[in-house]
Amino acid sequence: MSQLSVVIPAFNEAGNIGRLVAETYAAVPGDLLGEVVVVDDCSTDGTAAEVAALMERHDSLRLIRHLTNAGQSASVRSGVLAARFPLIGTLDGDGQNDPADLPKLAALHRPEGPQLVGGIRAKRRDTLSKRLASRAANAIRRTVLHDDCPDTGCGTKVFSREVYLRLPFFHGQHRYLPALFRAYGCTTAYAPVNDRARAHGQSNYSNWRRGVMGAYDLVGVSWLIRRTRWARSTEEAKP
Repeated sequence: MSQLSVVIPAFNEAGNIGRLVAETYAAVPGDLLGEVVVVDDCSTDGTAAEVAALMERHDSLRLIRHLTNAGQSASVRSGVLAARFPLIGTLDGDGQNDPADLPKLAALHRPEGPQLVGGIRAKRRDTLSKRLASRAANAIRRTVLHDDCPDTGCGTKVFSREVYLRLPFFHGQHRYLPALFRAYGCTTAYAPVNDRARAHGQSNYSNWRRGVMGAYDLVGVSWLIRRTRWARSTEEAKP
């Protein structure tokens, strides 16, 4: 199994990010965990300071700081671009994803497929309104994109760095990774993962904001996938 670069996007997650990084080092075996890359999306609180304080303890912990706020998809991309290992694991910086699930997802990944393994939050710890909104959004997305993904909003994922870097990038891309991987000739798989309540702070997204952005993106991604033609190829050896 390839070693894992764990990419954690974070925006104003002081009180959550330090604990999550420490948990990641404790939960992911050393022979699997290659590095942890935290991408601070121009936070205005102590997010970066919490991570920097842990860098003396962990040589493989890296901190990338955006100079302007660019969003979660851009943060994931910055982390993947900086990653030094071929397998990427992602966690949301709010601490609701459990890093102990990453080894299970990594064990299901194969270079020949599935090239993306996503988590399914069986017991959501969010409010009822967020759970209902997520359920409706997942149903609409599956109907339109036929991606067979039960929970695209779950931040716990393991995927191929090489394939990810082939994908078209756009704001909101992280919500559509399963559909994009499939459009590029890859296969996906899913497994149940733990979901935890947020310990500090508030979510950076509201149901209204998610709904408006999701509807706009869904139209664009649907068009993009219909226009994608991905052919596998081989190179003939010299006689």
